[in-house]
Amino acid sequence: MTVLPVAQIAERIHKIRHSLPATVRLIAVSKKMPSTAIRAAYGAGIRDFGESQVQEARIKQAELADLSDITWHLIGHLQSNKVRKSVHQFQWVHSVDSCKLAQRLDQYAAESTHVLNCCIQVKLRPDPSKSGFSVETLWAALPQLGELRHLNICGLMVIPPWGLQTTETQMIFAEAKALLDQINHCEISRLRLTELSMGMSSDYSLAIAAGSTMVRLGTILFGDRDRKHPTDLSSNV
Repeated sequence: MTVLPVAQIAERIHKIRHSLPATVRLIAVSKKMPSTAIRAAYGAGIRDFGESQVQEARIKQAELADLSDITWHLIGHLQSNKVRKSVHQFQWVHSVDSCKLAQRLDQYAAESTHVLNCCIQVKLRPDPSKSGFSVETLWAALPQLGELRHLNICGLMVIPPWGLQTTETQMIFAEAKALLDQINHCEISRLRLTELSMGMSSDYSLAIAAGSTMVRLGTILFGDRDRKHPTDLSSNV
């Protein structure tokens, strides 16, 4: 792992923050990064941080307890035995990839003192390395998702497969925006989707052009981390 010096992290964040539209929320993907890097990003104005593992996040949250206005985003695959903990540790879960998981989150969110915001993870292309609803299974599940009372299901999360050509990535992002609009047009129960969580270090400008409201940036802010692929956010929690 190569973590950039504090001054360089701050410089990168300053440059990117000032290039983003006001409508786009910057989430610093801090998974596998030390708390010192998070403090550096916090000092540069970041308040949203993305983690993929519940246990790793818990350690950092304890180390950073003095930074009480951080918003924590869970962006990795969530195992069922970690659902209850995740509800109390995170304000956002981007990776709701099944009806069963949504129902368990809803169950435990009833016990929480804060609103749990959720994005539905959708796979718009086959990708064995990632979980998520297909378009067909999502449409079938929407009536059930709309019945949940303790979650704020407010968006979609999309991660294109690794290694696509630019035009194919653009197409996926455009399809995600069209899908969100189609769901809202159907006015399904309580579902009002306003957020599109899509775009990482290598493709965030394409995602923003397609309508993304939240970009998840890690490498471009902090430097390289140990991982299988630059875009793999789906490690087990």
